[in-house]
Amino acid sequence: MNSRSIILEKLRTGNPVADKPLPEWNLISSAKNLVSGFKKAIEANKGEVFELSEFENWLKSQEFEQVLSISKHFNYPNSIQIPTDAHELAELNLAIIDGQFGTAENGAIWLDDKNLNLRALPFITEHLVIILSKKQLVATMHDAYKRIQDSNSGFGLFLAGPSKTADIEQSLVIGAHGAKSLRVVWCED
Repeated sequence: MNSRSIILEKLRTGNPVADKPLPEWNLISSAKNLVSGFKKAIEANKGEVFELSEFENWLKSQEFEQVLSISKHFNYPNSIQIPTDAHELAELNLAIIDGQFGTAENGAIWLDDKNLNLRALPFITEHLVIILSKKQLVATMHDAYKRIQDSNSGFGLFLAGPSKTADIEQSLVIGAHGAKSLRVVWCED
C-alpha cells in the first residue's frame, strides 16, 4: 500500500458519515401564518400583494397600452391576443397570469406550461401580475418540491419578485432582466 492509499484509508475510517441521519423537518403552519408569511416575503422581494378589489381599482388608475391577460380567474376585456411569436410582445406593458401555488417561506410562486402559453411572458413584460389562491400556499420549499415532483411539465420556474440585479458597487437595478414590478392578487378558488 502506498502512502496515498494509507492516508485515504485513515480518512475513510475516521469519518463515519453514514451514521448521521438527516434531521426531521416538522414545520406546522396555520393557513393564517402562510398568508401573512407569503405577503411579508413578497414585500421583502420588492413585490406587492393585493386583494382582487384593490387590484381592480389599481388597474383602472393605470394607463397601460398593451395588456395581455391569460388568467382563468381575472377577465381583462381589453387584453391583446396571445401572439405566436414572443417577439411580438416587445412592447407589452402588463401581463396577467395565474400562479399554481406559492411558498410562504420566500414568496416563490410556481409557474409552468399549465399556466404559461409563452415561456417568455413573465420576463418580457414590463409589469407582471400573478393571480393566486390563498388555498394554494405551502409553508416551505421542501413542501413545494414535494408538490412538483410528479409534475409532467416540460418547463417550470419559481418566481419570487420583480427582476433584480446589482453591480459591483451594489447599485440595485430593478427590471433590468425582466419585469419591473410584481403584484400578486388573491383570488377565491
